[in-house]
Amino acid sequence: MRFELFIATRYLRAKRRQAFIGVITGISIAGIVAGVASLVIAIAINNGFRQDLQNRLLGSSSHVNLLRIADDGIKNWRPLMDRLAKEPHVLAAAPAIYEQVLISRGPRASGAVIKGILPADERRVSDLLDTVKTGSVDALNPQSEGHNKSLDNKDQNSAGTNSPASQQAPIADALGDIENRVAQMPPIILGKDMADQLGATVGSVVMVVSPQGELTPFGMAPKYVRFRVAGIFDSGFYDYDTSWAFVNLSDAQRLFELGDQISVIEFKIDDIYKAPQVADEIAKAAGGGFMASNWMEQNKALFHALSLERLVTFITISLIVFVAALNILISLIMMVMEKTRDIAVLMSMGARRSQVRRIFIGQGLLIGIVGTALGLIVGYALSWVGAQYHFLALSPEVYSISYVPFAPRLVDGLWIAGVAIAVSLVATIYPSWSAARILPAEALRYE
Repeated sequence: MRFELFIATRYLRAKRRQAFIGVITGISIAGIVAGVASLVIAIAINNGFRQDLQNRLLGSSSHVNLLRIADDGIKNWRPLMDRLAKEPHVLAAAPAIYEQVLISRGPRASGAVIKGILPADERRVSDLLDTVKTGSVDALNPQSEGHNKSLDNKDQNSAGTNSPASQQAPIADALGDIENRVAQMPPIILGKDMADQLGATVGSVVMVVSPQGELTPFGMAPKYVRFRVAGIFDSGFYDYDTSWAFVNLSDAQRLFELGDQISVIEFKIDDIYKAPQVADEIAKAAGGGFMASNWMEQNKALFHALSLERLVTFITISLIVFVAALNILISLIMMVMEKTRDIAVLMSMGARRSQVRRIFIGQGLLIGIVGTALGLIVGYALSWVGAQYHFLALSPEVYSISYVPFAPRLVDGLWIAGVAIAVSLVATIYPSWSAARILPAEALRYE
């Protein structure tokens, strides 16, 4: 062990005539532990929110969207989509229709975004359909089995009028007719929170009202269509669960009288961070009259707010480390005052001023290193527990998720440790300089 480090450790461990210095040293270590642990936890929470929101957004939406500039719909979209799906970095493409509607059930109503999709294509660009917990997405596939089955049931009911239970036939026929009508209604999949708000379950009938309306002899009137709830999805993302609904693409086209048009072509790409470049290439390949947007542009304000929050959190919590550094400064200054005679003896025995400076710099670094190490252990331990058990609940109506996410990263711990040790080192400059300026003759004159 080097001479300076040996003396520094002895000074920290030795019994002092003034116990107050030891208390301040302990407070300095505790302050650094609290500051470093708080920084680790705060940055882990910020990373968790950013990562969770990014994963949910990318899992629930496409990476790149292609739209018409004139907002008059995309015609002849099938050959266009097949051609653009072969562009570099494009993994899949899917058509979609987005429109604002009003969904009601009895006296309850809720504004919603209807998304018309082809389920097979939608699954290739988004994971939102995989969150259907009740019912089935298969109901959105074009099929005629339900209609044939309803016809068969109607034939069986009419054939049973000659049975001994013919007195109950009118009631059975009425119930069967209602079931057939419900079965023949176009299917819709609602978000969990929207379904709860409407009091709807799988099999319920909801009315979808289009604000675009239709022309009647009495003027423009809202157009409404009854849909059968075929499934309920629970993405865990409040914005989607409370305001989104899925219908088949052809049903959406009939509801909004679009003919064979769509409003957007969605793309999934192989590198999400190349979305701006890929979007530009797709827009160029589509030709004039088209524009492309990407997930970074659509959520730019959200991620900018998270970055700003990260900076503010770092500056605020760094004040804890700064206070701990002041405690280190005070502790070392008092140490110099207490060890003046010892310093003079060392210098009279041949210790150089640079060695004396390194003794007190070593003391401050030891305090900083011990506090930083303990702070990292505490911070990462609490972050790991929070990531595993989700013990901090949140209101999903406000934060879009139901718990505080933790995502600790090794690189964050490295720069946090570097900052804490650097602050501790700065706090040793003045005390070590004062110790090196002690004159042995003056210090030992009255001893």
